[in-house]
Amino acid sequence: MAHDHHHQHDERRLRLAFTLIAVFTVVEATGGWLANSLALLADAGHMFLDASALGLSWYAIRLSRRDHDHSLSYGYHRFQVLAAFVNALTLFLLCAWISFEAVARLRQPEPILPEPALIVAVIGLGVNLIAFRMLHQGRDRSLNMRGAYLHVLGDILGSIAAIAAMAIVLLTGWLPADPLLSMVVVLILLRGAWRLLRDSGHILLEGVPGHLDLNEIKRALTVGVAEVLEVHHVHAWALTNERPMVTLHAAISEGSDTQRVVAAVKAVLLQEFGVDHSTVQVELGPCPDD
Repeated sequence: MAHDHHHQHDERRLRLAFTLIAVFTVVEATGGWLANSLALLADAGHMFLDASALGLSWYAIRLSRRDHDHSLSYGYHRFQVLAAFVNALTLFLLCAWISFEAVARLRQPEPILPEPALIVAVIGLGVNLIAFRMLHQGRDRSLNMRGAYLHVLGDILGSIAAIAAMAIVLLTGWLPADPLLSMVVVLILLRGAWRLLRDSGHILLEGVPGHLDLNEIKRALTVGVAEVLEVHHVHAWALTNERPMVTLHAAISEGSDTQRVVAAVKAVLLQEFGVDHSTVQVELGPCPDD
């Protein structure tokens, strides 16, 4: 129930943020083109990708509410992780494009119109701050929300860079400020993009969740459940970063009540490791899989 409640709030925030940023993307792209500002065009390009990313994240949450079926027995929860992975890749592509354009403009500066670009950048910062506030609360609940949050954070940095670049050009006429400040945004974005790609890729590769230690799980079960003699074939992965899963084999003593042992093992996994979905195979003799 808590997951569903959070997802409803996250979906509403993503929908509002998507609408806000999608509308302003058109305004900023037009302003950047008319003013010939790379910082503003870079931010508009980022906002376009952000609108796409937010739309994808929004759809991912809606899709994850579908029940499981014969072809997807775990349901559609993993689509949120896939959306986060795609968002990370788009951030890398955006950084590559901004870097290429910045180097070209450092070699051959182009004239820009700082006054209209400055006005658009200030309005864009306000729009991004509103969207940022919408997504701030849910950023730690899922990789999907973190990906959307990072995109909007990048937009804020882009708007600040555009404002600073236009102010410098307006006051001093130094044109390299525009591409140089664009590169500052790239360096900041790359760190967030790498972390998002690493974390979402780890889940897609069925990696062990970071908060779980397989040896510690074995120790806790053999100590916490008297009938459990030994634990092996332990596997841990996650559908999303908030939905860890575990499967394991437990060798138990003769005469044990298997139903009670399974219930006790599941209780330890839930209470000590936060795993609410586990599959436990109990064995009274040799493991059939060895």
